[in-house]
Amino acid sequence: MADVRHRKVALPAAAVPANENDKSSNNNNIPQSNSKNNTNSLGVTDVLRILGGLLLLNCAISYFVTNSSVTWGWRPWYSKPGELRAWMAGPLQLTDAELAQYDGADPSKPIYIALNGTIYDVTAGARMYGPGGSYHFFAGRDAARAFVTGCFAEDLTPDLRGAEMAFVPVDDDAEEIGPDGELVRKGGSSGPTKAELKIRRERDLRAARKRVHDTIEGWSKMFKGDGGKNYFKVGMVKRDPDWLDRLPKRQLCQRAQEGRPKRKE
Repeated sequence: MADVRHRKVALPAAAVPANENDKSSNNNNIPQSNSKNNTNSLGVTDVLRILGGLLLLNCAISYFVTNSSVTWGWRPWYSKPGELRAWMAGPLQLTDAELAQYDGADPSKPIYIALNGTIYDVTAGARMYGPGGSYHFFAGRDAARAFVTGCFAEDLTPDLRGAEMAFVPVDDDAEEIGPDGELVRKGGSSGPTKAELKIRRERDLRAARKRVHDTIEGWSKMFKGDGGKNYFKVGMVKRDPDWLDRLPKRQLCQRAQEGRPKRKE
């Protein structure tokens, strides 16, 4: 009887609580799920590799297209030694007479040109702007008017007064008279009235002045190096406030006069 009292009764496997089996099964599955998630996720290193690959691909395409640059022709100003030196030296101010000394005749000095009062270093284009170059006449001076009219022999001056007339259409039904270019009616009663001529002239002048501004701005961007050239701004031309009043007014050069657009209306 004592043996019967001390014998331990073994429970069948089926008697083990179901929740314990489920807990054990869940514990076995959790590491597998975490391992799967870790395998599919992207780490910081993977992201950096992808970005680096895209950057190299972009540089390769840029060099293939431009045949010279891996940054699509863009160069920050601080990567250009000449521009960096100019920045460290501070803004330059020269009179027109002082500017003339930087025409490339002295090889120890840079080559400067000015455009509407702003001075640019074009030493990188010495073959064009230096002595013997096809555009040497621009060196050492401000020839803004010539950039607008295209008259390189007559208009090597910063005086832009009246240059807008190069873009004003020629009037077949009116003629210019007087020092201010006022218009008179032509063609009798069939021609435009004076009021119509005045309105039309004011409209044409506004559009022409914008063309002058856009032309100067376009050249300015090139000399600032925006077009991929190694040119850059170095300073400003120093002039008296009344410098323009001391110059005689210029007539539109023959080439610009002949190139004026014909009115279409």
